[in-house]
Amino acid sequence: MISQKPASLMPTPPLENGDRLSRPEFERRYTAAPHIKKAELIEGVVYVASPLRHQQHGRPHSRVMTWLGVYQAMTPGTDLSIEPTVRLDLDNEPQPDAVLFIESAVGGQTTLSWDGYIEGAPELVVEIAASSAAIDTGSKKQAYRRNGVLEYIVWQSFENQLEWFCLVDGEYSLLQPDPEGIIRSRVFPGLWLAIDALLSNNMQHVLAVLQQGLQSAEHQDFMQGLSK
Repeated sequence: MISQKPASLMPTPPLENGDRLSRPEFERRYTAAPHIKKAELIEGVVYVASPLRHQQHGRPHSRVMTWLGVYQAMTPGTDLSIEPTVRLDLDNEPQPDAVLFIESAVGGQTTLSWDGYIEGAPELVVEIAASSAAIDTGSKKQAYRRNGVLEYIVWQSFENQLEWFCLVDGEYSLLQPDPEGIIRSRVFPGLWLAIDALLSNNMQHVLAVLQQGLQSAEHQDFMQGLSK
């Protein structure tokens, strides 16, 4: 008679692209694969990221983080994270390129788990979409919408195109720039984006426009609300 090994002694199966897993099993395999730098569970399917190129991902990612970092630094009560694991629901555990969220102590819709993960839907999610464009604009977008991510930015780097969506009545509506080419967040007052300047790497203008937003009355009112 051949006895079986206890489940705790069985080797952990590898985490592979296309696997269909529960969230706990996804986390178990991901933890056991330190060589994998980025993997996500989207609608129950595993997506392992390809190596990231500077022009298509690294550079646009750095521009977004500079823009969001200045806003967060000047807006107490908000928090910012780069590529955090986000536990959205039982079938979705993405690792967005950036999330900006309101702290739970002042009314935000996320919490931190006992082991340090973001749980719930961040108010704003940003994805840099190169090879992942179909996922970011398809199943991942639907998962964010269904879970209540209030604003979703997708920068499709190959096309050098940026779309900013806002959740309205359960559906994503595309925000349009004003006549000056500026998009204004509806969730984070004062978060203004000169979209053409961002796409052309004119970060001086991006930050100048953001400073205008940070000095606006709407941003001052928002900060007062967060401090109550």
